[in-house]
Amino acid sequence: MSDVTVVVYPREETGKNANRRLRVSGSIPAVVYGGGKESVAIKVDEKMMHEFLQETGSENAVFLLKLGDTGKSRHAMIRDLQIDTVERRISHIDFQRVLLDEKVRVTVVVTVEGTSEGVKNQGGVLDFVTREVDVECLPADIPAAFTLDVTKLEVGDHVEAKDLDLPEGVELLSEANRVLVSLGHSRVAEDVEEAGEVEDVVTLIEEIPDEPEVIGRAKDEDEEDA
Repeated sequence: MSDVTVVVYPREETGKNANRRLRVSGSIPAVVYGGGKESVAIKVDEKMMHEFLQETGSENAVFLLKLGDTGKSRHAMIRDLQIDTVERRISHIDFQRVLLDEKVRVTVVVTVEGTSEGVKNQGGVLDFVTREVDVECLPADIPAAFTLDVTKLEVGDHVEAKDLDLPEGVELLSEANRVLVSLGHSRVAEDVEEAGEVEDVVTLIEEIPDEPEVIGRAKDEDEEDA
């Protein structure tokens, strides 16, 4: 859990035009909800949010959300962060108030490390199928990420969500049999294998002796003359 404090301020105006003016001025329109209280429209400094995200390295970080100069603060986390695909800037943020003694549901990133045995020595290819899973836990127990060591995987192996090493107090919500990574044959290896099968068939055909010549009844001279 982060000990960082994010300072926000009430947002007097709402709507597209007001939000556009906020962004031009260097602020991000946002809202905070949950914790048994009403939703409040707020704004937060864009530069400060970028620094916060770089420092925590995770959108699941729990921090103190302080309301302006009022001295009021609550633990909170980011629930939704919208990005303007054209300007590549944060366009809106949803903050959720959290209680430290109540579990929350979050999505945690899955990463892989190491080079698998199947890739190094068996011509395999690692397929990273699922890159995040859903879990439930207390705010203080939220994992920054799950890391999978794939060094021992061989061709034909795979890892499912249930194989994750979950910390104590963290419950998996995603399907237990959801495949995270799998290791299969590369296209080149498959082509070589198929080529080998074709070669075996050709060899087999070549080894089959020619059929014996069928000798028929000799034609009579009358038949030849006819």
